[in-house]
Amino acid sequence: MTTRTLTRRAALAAIAATSALVLAACGGSSDGGSHAAHGAPASPGARGAMASTAHNAQDVAFAQAMIPHHQQALEMARLAPHRASSAQVKDLATRIEKAQDPEIRTMTGWLKSWGEQVPMGGMDHSAHSGMSGMMSDADMAALKKAEGKDFDTKFLSMMVEHHQGAVEMAGTEKARGAYGPAKALAGAIVTAQNAEIKEMKQLLGSSGTSGTSSSGGMSGMSGMG
Repeated sequence: MTTRTLTRRAALAAIAATSALVLAACGGSSDGGSHAAHGAPASPGARGAMASTAHNAQDVAFAQAMIPHHQQALEMARLAPHRASSAQVKDLATRIEKAQDPEIRTMTGWLKSWGEQVPMGGMDHSAHSGMSGMMSDADMAALKKAEGKDFDTKFLSMMVEHHQGAVEMAGTEKARGAYGPAKALAGAIVTAQNAEIKEMKQLLGSSGTSGTSSSGGMSGMSGMG
């Protein structure tokens, strides 16, 4: 009886060990189909963290397009301190620079971490002329020559259209992107720049100008100032 009991106990122990191995293997085989780079998570919380760091082609396109878009806005804003006559325009330009410069650094970091190309900075805007809201080299040259009230009008009119383009791009990211921080930044851009568009249109109205059309940064601006 002793030998039979010992044999039975050994068999039960072996079955228990085998069951544990099978359960562990099954538990580790589900990764939720994530596109993150570092293997399958071990828990639901880890899976959620992995999903929030996954990105898709839209996220890459958003960062690669918004960086040069922001860079042009900064170029425009940095002209204001020495050329604008309105304190409100100067204040707006300062706020635009303070908001968009850090956003450029953030998006640059994303692209580097994803192993994607980072757009080069520079004053040649011809490569991005087809991008929504981007000013042409001729538009930028005209702004750089303007001073005083003429600059204020041109700056506000161009920046309204520039912001409208950014809002459109950000809306696409919100709808089609996968990377949580990129979608959050897109939402912040929509909120902030829509508010600034409203502010700039009010400034244009108070100065008696007609603003800009949606077809070109300098359209409707002849004879202003």
